Amino acid sequence: MIKRSYGAVAVVIILAVTGCAKRTPPVPSPPSAPAPAPAPAPAPAAGARRVLEVREGLASYYAQAFQGRTTASGATFDNRELVAAHPSYPFGSLVRVTNLTNRRSVLVVIVDRGPAAFAGARGVIIDLSRAAAERLDFIQAGRTRVRVEVLRRGD
Repeated sequence: MIKRSYGAVAVVIILAVTGCAKRTPPVPSPPSAPAPAPAPAPAPAAGARRVLEVREGLASYYAQAFQGRTTASGATFDNRELVAAHPSYPFGSLVRVTNLTNRRSVLVVIVDRGPAAFAGARGVIIDLSRAAAERLDFIQAGRTRVRVEVLRRGD
């Protein structure tokens, strides 16, 4: 009987030691370094500009008859300058016009109102000087599909 009591006592001791023992909390790992901040967006390339607005439509160009006339902004129109007319952009706005047929682009300044609301102007969103139309290579066609991007609003 004593043998049985030693066995029972041994089981009780083992259970008491293992089951009731206070567990040691896991050792926390050292704090990790904070995640690196995301890299800032790369700066725009030299000459790159932020686009404020984009429109697509047709472009036409001024007839030679407008050479030397006063524009709506008060400037004298010169077909050799890179200027344009738009119905709503403020005078002095800088816009990039891209010919969607050949991907050529030109920067122009808005100096006049237009295109005029005459028959045949349907779909024309900007009138360009002859110099701008030559750079976009649509003199022969008279009109071309373009993307107009506002880069800076005028006064």
